[in-house]
Amino acid sequence: MLTKRIIPCLDIKNGRTVKGVNFVGLRDAGDPIALAKLYAESGADELVFLDISATEERRKTLTDLVMGVAQNVNIPFTVGGGISSVEDVDTLLKCGADKVSVNSSAVKNPELINQLSAKFGSQCVVVAIDAKQIDGQWRVHLVGGKEPTTLDLFQWAKEVEKRGAGEILFTSMDHDGTKDGFANQALARLSEELNIAVIASGGAGKAEHFVDAFIKGKADAALAASVFHFKEIEIIALKELLQSQGIPVRL
Repeated sequence: MLTKRIIPCLDIKNGRTVKGVNFVGLRDAGDPIALAKLYAESGADELVFLDISATEERRKTLTDLVMGVAQNVNIPFTVGGGISSVEDVDTLLKCGADKVSVNSSAVKNPELINQLSAKFGSQCVVVAIDAKQIDGQWRVHLVGGKEPTTLDLFQWAKEVEKRGAGEILFTSMDHDGTKDGFANQALARLSEELNIAVIASGGAGKAEHFVDAFIKGKADAALAASVFHFKEIEIIALKELLQSQGIPVRL
C-alpha cells in the first residue's frame, strides 16, 4: 500500500504566507521561505506553494520566491497561481518547482492540461479544484473561489483525469479554514471514481481529521495550512498517530 502524504500549503499574497476562513479574512502566517525550510526539516512529504492573488491580479507567479523556496527544501514542491501556458510551467520548473498546479486556467482552457501532460509528464501536472455546495451540488469555483461556474466537481475531475492530470487537489470551500474536518463524502466519491491521486484540502483542525480523510475520505494525501503554520499540529506527532491507526506514512 502506498504511503499517505502530509502536505503543508503556503498560500502567498504580497510575498507573505497568509491564511483565511472560507477563502476570506486573510491573516499573516509568516515568511514563506522560512516556513518551507521548517516543514522540510519537520517531516512533511511535500510542499504546495499557491500564489493566491496571481490570477485575480492577472500576473505571473512570483518566480524569485519559488527559487528561494526550492533552494531551501529537499522534498517535492508544487507551485500554483497565475499559470496559463506551457512557457509558464517551463519557467517554474527551471526555478526549482517539481510540479505545477493549475486551476482557473484549466477550466477556461482544458486543452492546457493535455499540453502540459504531453510536454512535462502527468506526474508534473496537478489540477486544483475549488468547489462548494450550491443547492446540494458541488460546483467548481475559479479565481480564488470568487467566480462560480456551473461545472460539476465530479464530472470536471473525470475530464481532468482523461486529459492527463496526475493528481487532483480538491479544496472544499465550505470547509476551508473552519477546522471542522475535511469533506470526506465528496473525497470518498472522488477517490472511488478516479484512478489518479486525490489530495484532500480544506477543514483540518485536529490530527483526527487527517485520520478521517484517509480512512473515510480514502484520500491519497492531505493538505493543510493554519494548523501547521500556527503550530497547532506537529507533523511528526501527526504521522505517529496515523501509523498507530494503521495508516501507512513515511516517518
